[in-house]
Amino acid sequence: MRRPRRVDPAAGGLLGLGLRGVRSRFGLSTALGAVVVAVLAGCTAGAAPEPDASVDRAPTSAVDETGGAPIVFAFVCEGGPGGERPDGSATYTTYAAVWADERTHCRAERVTGTTASSQQRAAVEAAAGNASLEDLAATCAVSGTAPWTTPIGSAAEAAAAAGLALYCPGHPEMEHLREAIAAYRG
Repeated sequence: MRRPRRVDPAAGGLLGLGLRGVRSRFGLSTALGAVVVAVLAGCTAGAAPEPDASVDRAPTSAVDETGGAPIVFAFVCEGGPGGERPDGSATYTTYAAVWADERTHCRAERVTGTTASSQQRAAVEAAAGNASLEDLAATCAVSGTAPWTTPIGSAAEAAAAAGLALYCPGHPEMEHLREAIAAYRG
């Protein structure tokens, strides 16, 4: 039978960390785990989040009071270069990937989540019945086509554009959309 190693009290305990009396392997691994967690927490506590203007940063976007997760979409885009299928269609999981491929016709399909985030709810409300959450998500995915490249011609288009402005403020053609909204409102 092996005898447990003694900790040198003069060295400040285990590994000089002031963890006196930690003598077993279990105690050693527990203590080291605690030290690693503390170090990692200190390293990430001051880290700045990645900038992404189109992401809802409100605390309610993670999990709502009822335990529902926010709705997340994938995008199935038809035709175009770089498609994964013979017809040129492809499925994307981020807006940025769709924008990079310059797709002009996509549909949004719910992948996960049960509850709209505060950003999603505000966008649907701003659209005033002229666009569903799926419509906003699909339109946010595309570029190089209406409403991103055309003037606004009706109150319904203006309401849908207002919803898009809230839903995906990081869209590469957002400046044109905001100008079109301002021109329509005169």
